[in-house]
Amino acid sequence: VDPEQRTRDLEIADFSKMDEIRARVDEIVADRATAEALKPWYGYFCKRPCFHDEYLQTFNRDNVTLVDTGGRGVERITESGVVVDGVTHELDCLIFATGFEVGTDYCRRTGFELTGRKGVTLTESWRNGVRTFHGLCTNGFPNCFIQSIAQAGLTVNFPYLLDIQAIHTAWIIAWALERGVTEFEASPSAEAAWVDTVLQRSTASVERAQSCTPGYYNREGKADAKTRQGSFFFGGPTEYADILEAWRASGNMAGFQIRGADFGP
Repeated sequence: VDPEQRTRDLEIADFSKMDEIRARVDEIVADRATAEALKPWYGYFCKRPCFHDEYLQTFNRDNVTLVDTGGRGVERITESGVVVDGVTHELDCLIFATGFEVGTDYCRRTGFELTGRKGVTLTESWRNGVRTFHGLCTNGFPNCFIQSIAQAGLTVNFPYLLDIQAIHTAWIIAWALERGVTEFEASPSAEAAWVDTVLQRSTASVERAQSCTPGYYNREGKADAKTRQGSFFFGGPTEYADILEAWRASGNMAGFQIRGADFGP
């Protein structure tokens, strides 16, 4: 299929799906103005898809009012309530939405810093972008496994990805223990090759992200090369698992620098 035609077909299919979702809002929400404000006007994968059986129905309750900020957020919070467009909405209780960070620096999200060889921290090592071998190990940090979504197989079920990575991690550790290995570390060349693979696979997703409304998928509309490098491996979880399994089947620890009694300094 011609790439341009494929892009057009995807856009049409995406718009059709989003029209279904917008139509569902009309079917459930009684007030027309509220329904219009709730309709999502962006691509299907521009935001994290949410699923709830009672969310839209809530806006039909007499004690629920939707305050549309027009995408600008609230002006300020006062002792009595929240101010939007100069109007104070008085509140007895204000509940802040909870959530989690995605795409920010790894050590910022974990709450602690990793320090590798020569006192170099992981944040310093990745200042120009995430660099890993198979999304798990990074040069300069021997005997270290980093389980995350960065440069790993994209899946809707995060525990499944963790399971794939845990199996791989356990295999490497067992291999090292059986052979008296004291250190194993991703080589710069293996790291570079995997980064290149991730970048090549992310081309289509980057182009799509650029057309999306601001969100964490495109760094609030400011996606750059660093964002792209820290993205997923877009072959998907099955191909990612197959790559790791094939690597284990080779049994030669290709891509690692190995040190131990029988492996040199």
